[in-house]
Amino acid sequence: MTELPATRCGYIALVGRPNVGKSTLLNRLIGQKLCITSRKPQTTRHRIMGIKTTNDVQYVFVDTPGMHVDNKHAMNRYLNRAATTTILDVDVIVFVIEAGGWTKDDELVLEKLKQADAPVVLAVNKVDRLTNKEALLPLLADLNEKMSFKDIIPLSATKGINIDVLEQQLATMLPHSEFFFAEDQITDRSMRFVAAELIREKLIRRLGKELPYALTVEIEEYKQDDGVLTIGAVIWVERPGQKAIVIGKGGAMLKEIGRQSREELEKMLETKVFVRLWVKVREGWSDDERALRSLGYSEDS
Repeated sequence: MTELPATRCGYIALVGRPNVGKSTLLNRLIGQKLCITSRKPQTTRHRIMGIKTTNDVQYVFVDTPGMHVDNKHAMNRYLNRAATTTILDVDVIVFVIEAGGWTKDDELVLEKLKQADAPVVLAVNKVDRLTNKEALLPLLADLNEKMSFKDIIPLSATKGINIDVLEQQLATMLPHSEFFFAEDQITDRSMRFVAAELIREKLIRRLGKELPYALTVEIEEYKQDDGVLTIGAVIWVERPGQKAIVIGKGGAMLKEIGRQSREELEKMLETKVFVRLWVKVREGWSDDERALRSLGYSEDS
């Protein structure tokens, strides 16, 4: 009989409705910023893998776009597909909800999880925001009736509360296996992808409520020369009026986005960075399946 490896390794999907803190949780779990975050829903658009390796466990976390009831546009359908297909091919699922209460989007996610084979841990996030801590116990009791969860863990991704408890639970659930990735690897994504996402984060945080959903970022140039990393990126929007907003008066907004992106990339990569940004219009790209694929929104991504 073949002896099982002493190490454990497996894929863990982080799923939930938009804006419950999945990306913040992944960043906290791996100990550094990998996923972009904002207070606006649907910030995450791609499945992003974050890898954490300890002496005997390799956690391969998969952050997913938020699942939501709205399925009217091609982008919404893509986001839902990306999350739904992920839960069918992982070892463990972490279902992230907010301590503030249960919503119809949470219910949608729950129905999807009932079709999955993997065990589910329920992570009740943002407990630090509860003004009445006594309300947590009745909530947990109610949640326990919704599904046979492997465990229910109240936590705060922002404050780091109970993150170690979640990690310990997940370690016991992963299969005995050799590690899938090098011990110093933290993601399967390229730095081109990370740069594009970081620029998009700056745009999301600086712009109004609607515009962030009508833009995406495409890296056209990424080269290192004489100790300087040059990044050329196109910001795609859907209408000329949106282009004017992104550029700003006298180019001020675009210049500020470039400055913030450059500073964070230099800190992350520990090298001098030069960022060049353009804004272009591609009408209706977010509701066009072909345009989405050409801009990197494919099932494989």
